[in-house]
Amino acid sequence: MAETEIVSTSNINEIIGFLTAMITPALLISATGSLVLSTSTRLGRVVDRVRQLEDRLSTLIYSEDKTAIPLYDKRVEVVVELLDKVTSRSRILQRAMGAFYYGLMFFILTSVSIAIVGLLNIYLWLPIPLGVVGIMFLFYGSILMLRETRMAAATVNTEMDFTWELARRVAPKEIASKYTKIDTGKFKTKSGVSDSAPIE
Repeated sequence: MAETEIVSTSNINEIIGFLTAMITPALLISATGSLVLSTSTRLGRVVDRVRQLEDRLSTLIYSEDKTAIPLYDKRVEVVVELLDKVTSRSRILQRAMGAFYYGLMFFILTSVSIAIVGLLNIYLWLPIPLGVVGIMFLFYGSILMLRETRMAAATVNTEMDFTWELARRVAPKEIASKYTKIDTGKFKTKSGVSDSAPIE
């Protein structure tokens, strides 16, 4: 009776260990799926942004009275620069999404290999390299996403710098003179204009 209980407990422990091993890749699969979804959403937004910039560039190029457009040459230069940055972002996002899909595939293979090892008791080493390869793809995709995020910030800064320059050119002097650009890329009012105004 005692031996039966020991065998039964041992079998239960093996089953629990097997299920735990199966669950671990499933968590990584879920996390990778979330990354694929967010990357796909960002890629869709970037594609829409490329189309908007293309429309803006076409409007500028085919405009009849270019002299009536403030900072025409600068506008064209900024739009072309933004197109270059956004196109690079789209390619990076495509590579990142590919890396996440490869990672997803290897995590699924890891889960399947654990099942094979548990049922047939062969190739006991197989799940480890499969899981490591999946993690490496996940790491590579994360590096690409970090690079794309930095490029996105650079794109926003480029557009905001041009918008600020345009505002300084077309806004009335009494309004534009209240603001000054500082080295950090932020904009603030000049001291003694609005920052010093008492709060009531």
